Amino acid sequence: MSGHSKWSTIKHKKALLDAKRGKKFTKLIKEITVAARLGGGDPSGNPRLRLLLEKAKEINMPLDNATRAIKKGTGELPGQAYEAQTYEGYGPHNIAMMIDVLTDNKNKAIAELRHVFSRNGGRIADAGAVGWMFQRAGIISGTGKITEDQLLENLLDYDIINIIVTEDNTFEIVCEPKSLEPIKETLTKKLGLHVEEAELGWDAANKVTLDQLQAEQVLEFLQAVEELDDVQNVYTNME
Repeated sequence: MSGHSKWSTIKHKKALLDAKRGKKFTKLIKEITVAARLGGGDPSGNPRLRLLLEKAKEINMPLDNATRAIKKGTGELPGQAYEAQTYEGYGPHNIAMMIDVLTDNKNKAIAELRHVFSRNGGRIADAGAVGWMFQRAGIISGTGKITEDQLLENLLDYDIINIIVTEDNTFEIVCEPKSLEPIKETLTKKLGLHVEEAELGWDAANKVTLDQLQAEQVLEFLQAVEELDDVQNVYTNME
């Protein structure tokens, strides 16, 4: 279940996280608003909202920001109506991509995406052209001194799709969506590991390996996509 390539998915994801930290508050506020609109403003009955509020706490987002976002989602305060959209495409070296977007202007969002893709030799694909390569999954990444065997032993009760552990004490766990929250709780409360990200995302069933130069070119492109205001997350089939 492990992967130890120098250019593994987990390292690319970590670099993308670093690249988008400057816009993290804005992106998270959008997600909180939409989660509250779809599942209600009570975190105890809305698992997605509960995860987002935990993330807000971890990045030191002021409580007022999160509270306002929830109230905008439930309609208690006026606010923009964000719409969730997933776009599919091919990046440099024909890397398959899924791009999650939250926007109040779909035309603007797709126009900006097309511009970045065309400028970097990529292309936006029709719906379904790329999506069949991916499955919806919980994706958890973090750090801590633990082996793959130890993780497996402690997570036997959950539906695990894949586990990656690197030599620099970094890990990524891909699981069925329903297992996301209990696995995160096990990692933090039982094993004392630091979870950097725990989210619902897209996982590629079959990944492709690039050489160092190709991987660097793809990563530069992914960072350009991440910097777009309406882009929430980007997933690829790059190993």
